[in-house]
Amino acid sequence: MAEVAYYTKEGLEKLKEELQYLKTTGRSNMSKAIAEARDKGDLSENAEYDAAKEAQGLHEAKISQMQEAVANARLLDESKLDLSKVLALSIVKIKNIKNGAIMSYQLVSETEADLKSGKISVTSPIAKGLLGKKVGETIEITVPAGKIEFEILEISR
Repeated sequence: MAEVAYYTKEGLEKLKEELQYLKTTGRSNMSKAIAEARDKGDLSENAEYDAAKEAQGLHEAKISQMQEAVANARLLDESKLDLSKVLALSIVKIKNIKNGAIMSYQLVSETEADLKSGKISVTSPIAKGLLGKKVGETIEITVPAGKIEFEILEISR
């Protein structure tokens, strides 16, 4: 059974749009590539045809994976979430105790994670360490570079 993933409204819409694109335009492009390769002659010795068929298989596998993700997606109602502790979709402002750096992250599903826009996956080491904690708490989180101590400054939605 597939894992349930929680999404923001925007994240779920983006996932559905990408799936729709893959099912329409993406499939059409795959068919054209196969047709072009087929027109180039003998299929038994046509590497381009083999590559196009393999790409089609990978494309269909991605569609299947995304359909499963959409089927198991759950939309979080942000209005009912507890603001006193860190949960999925929380925006958390934290301070690195050692160097004083202040960072702000939103905890989102794996597929929505984008570090450049300040969104980290709830399955990342930092997010796992923050989940369930409250403002003012100091926590030690083990990351690939070692252990880092953070203080939670603010939690919002």
